[in-house]
Amino acid sequence: MKVSKLASALIGSEIIKIGNEVNDMKRKGASIANLTIGDFDSNIYPIPTELKAGIVDAYNANQTNYPPADGVLQLRETVSELLKDRFGLEYNTNSILVSGGSRPLIYAAYLAVIDPGDTVVFPAPSWNNNHYCHLTSAKSIAVETDAAHNFMPTAAQLKPHLKGATMLALCSPLNPTGTMFDADSLAEICDVILEENASRGADEKPLYLMYDQIYSLLTFGKEHVNPVSLRPAMREFTIFVDGTSKCLAATGVRVGWGFGPEDIVNRMKALVGHMGAWAPKAEQVAMSNYFNDKAQVDTFLTSFKAQIQDSLNALYNGFNELKSEGFNVDAVEPMGAIYLTIKIDYIGKTTEDGQLLKDSADVNFYLIKEAGAALVPFSAFGNAHSMPWFRASVGACTLQDIKDMLPRIKTALSKLK
Repeated sequence: MKVSKLASALIGSEIIKIGNEVNDMKRKGASIANLTIGDFDSNIYPIPTELKAGIVDAYNANQTNYPPADGVLQLRETVSELLKDRFGLEYNTNSILVSGGSRPLIYAAYLAVIDPGDTVVFPAPSWNNNHYCHLTSAKSIAVETDAAHNFMPTAAQLKPHLKGATMLALCSPLNPTGTMFDADSLAEICDVILEENASRGADEKPLYLMYDQIYSLLTFGKEHVNPVSLRPAMREFTIFVDGTSKCLAATGVRVGWGFGPEDIVNRMKALVGHMGAWAPKAEQVAMSNYFNDKAQVDTFLTSFKAQIQDSLNALYNGFNELKSEGFNVDAVEPMGAIYLTIKIDYIGKTTEDGQLLKDSADVNFYLIKEAGAALVPFSAFGNAHSMPWFRASVGACTLQDIKDMLPRIKTALSKLK
């Protein structure tokens, strides 16, 4: 059957593929700690009780028709106040767009500024920018980062690739690493962007920054920073992606918001409208009411973050203990989000039955089979299959699941030659 070139060349998500295989094994009775999908088990991490009740109340109040194309005004007003209170950012309701989670916002940002053949620069590892480049026929440049900088890109690494580029896509806290920009590092990147834009003529498209801060309220002893607060001149070039999916464990509630230059947001509004990718009206109304009670939000976040941090720390400490015992592993201290960056440097080793572990995918599936531990190799985020680093997502496991898994990993690694 003939299909479009775009559809025929589209690569499926490696993360979903791994997750599906893990779920299939679990259905067959295998006991596996699933650290693959960047989601929450809602039985471990339910959404706030007050938010759940508010959604039900909104449906009972018949808030079931189309929402406005840019989002319910009440929610956009709430978001405007939230941005001012939490981040010191001043954006009016006309500069804010609500959608069904953050993915339509990312796609709309690409479509709003990218023409076929335009260049998009993003770090490796990062989440899904390669796929959005494919969907918009953009030229992609993945800039490899390193453990020395916690896999966050530096201005020096990015600068050689920005001449003539249309978009730089950044995320902090970063999926997949759980690491963050500090103020100095992000300010240096902003200065490079401003320098590049100052060199362009009036008829040239500027270099835009898409800044994904969907995990901004999930940080652990670190301050989230943003480009506009650090360099106000970045305001006209920065498109923010944000929302509630991660900070409230509300991935299925589907309420995200973006904000930025009003003209760009208006273009995105039209694109999201044509996609029909709105957040449900009842959820928007409930989310507005929930966030209007700051004390309520802070109470939830305090408990929620502590639970996530306990799991991340258990995993981090467990791998550090393995490292101290001589295993060829490492981990980067968790800073934000629900992810831990783990090094398992066993590519080239041989299993007891003589199988050579040729790449990170082989190591991963060995651990799934032998240790009941499922991770995601950085190859799923744009890095080479020879890279021995992995993402562990703790949202679908209990603390006890993680504690039980660590001895199994030790035993499995001990068997390799």
